[in-house]
Amino acid sequence: MVSPSSSGLLPLPGTPGSSWALYKARFKGLFEGADNSVLIAFWLFGLINNLSYVIILTSALDLVGASTPKSLVLLLDVLPSFLTKLLAPYFIHRIPYPVRILSFTALSATGMFLIALTPSSVPIKLFGVALASLSSGGGELSFLGLTHYYGPFSLAAWGSGTGGAGLVGAGLYVFLTGTLGLSVRTSLLACACLPFIMLVAFFLILPLGPLRRASSMREYSEIPTEEQGQDYDGDDISHLPIDAASQSLLAPGPSTASQAYSSLSPRPRSPQPKQHKTSLLTNLHRAKLLVIPYMLPLLLVYVAEYTINQGISPTLLFDLPSTPFTSFRQFYPTYSLIYQLGVFVARSSTPFIRLHSLYLPSLLQCANLVVLLTQSLYAYIPSVYIILALIFWEGLLGGAVYVNTFAEIMENVPEEEREFSLGATSVSDSAGICIAGFIGMVLEGYLCERQVRQGTDWCRRM
Repeated sequence: MVSPSSSGLLPLPGTPGSSWALYKARFKGLFEGADNSVLIAFWLFGLINNLSYVIILTSALDLVGASTPKSLVLLLDVLPSFLTKLLAPYFIHRIPYPVRILSFTALSATGMFLIALTPSSVPIKLFGVALASLSSGGGELSFLGLTHYYGPFSLAAWGSGTGGAGLVGAGLYVFLTGTLGLSVRTSLLACACLPFIMLVAFFLILPLGPLRRASSMREYSEIPTEEQGQDYDGDDISHLPIDAASQSLLAPGPSTASQAYSSLSPRPRSPQPKQHKTSLLTNLHRAKLLVIPYMLPLLLVYVAEYTINQGISPTLLFDLPSTPFTSFRQFYPTYSLIYQLGVFVARSSTPFIRLHSLYLPSLLQCANLVVLLTQSLYAYIPSVYIILALIFWEGLLGGAVYVNTFAEIMENVPEEEREFSLGATSVSDSAGICIAGFIGMVLEGYLCERQVRQGTDWCRRM
């Protein structure tokens, strides 16, 4: 039997050999040495970068109406992000981080204002959605790369922030439109001001010393021009040095951000060059090595969960007297809120529990897809509360795969490959959402029509 300490789990209060004092000491020790400014900045980066994306999905029904598939909003909310993540890793390192942050803030705010200020023009709304998506994709790529310079604590804070974005975004929209009774336009206008928090987090909260030192070191540690195109195979990369401090996501960490950079700064490559290739081909080869261990499980889990969210959940309806809802419109945003709660819990869990097997939760998510799809077809689950539990479980699985994928990269990928690997792998979630969007556009309409033919027209009353 594996003990809690050897498995990496915290001992539960009241179990033999443990005490509440020991539990608190262990909890405090997990974050010992973390720079609070770094934690706050990266948590805000994760929160704000994903907030407009979540708010748009939560408000999908109000943006395009019941007659337009919600998966169309999903596609416009993720396709520009996917293209950015697919192409940008090969050139974005040439753009300074301050310029990126300013650009992402402007794109996100402009997109949200377009959505809010054009109540009757669906095409302009969808263009605004695309601008916000472009900002979100570039931001995720950049902030994940930025964690390379600030150590593993920054990745844990980023993951928690992205989970918080789902919870805050869905909850905020439900609160503004439901509890306060504000119009959709007023609610979206209020949310359009939130991207400017990224500027505060980057320029006023985050210690920029590590980033400046990284830029300075590149001037003196550039690989000679004739070696920039060198290619390495899997054996080469497996023998590259890995800093001992990166072996655990929250290993004894640096006390300041500058020390974090010192422990994770890039080093010269040790292998001898084998042949000369263009930089693009080299980067494509580097990305190829990431597919099986990291990209594929992340892709699978996102295909499954977003097919559920946008293609199936709008049809998971029950007779109103048997539910806590007063209208069919309340089902969809409530499902979104419960899902995002699960995502937040899972993405905040890496300081306490780590998953090294990424395929198991991905396959469990596929099983979740099958269960909810058959429920929409045959309505065999008797209560909406069981559906809410399954939606929460869906969020847990998706959030766990996301944050643990990047944690595995931080632990296992050599540090000179880490910044590129973090950014390149992020394309998988957007690719999965794109695939799910195309599936959902067909699936939602089919499921709703089938329910109508069976005598249940609830999906038409949303």
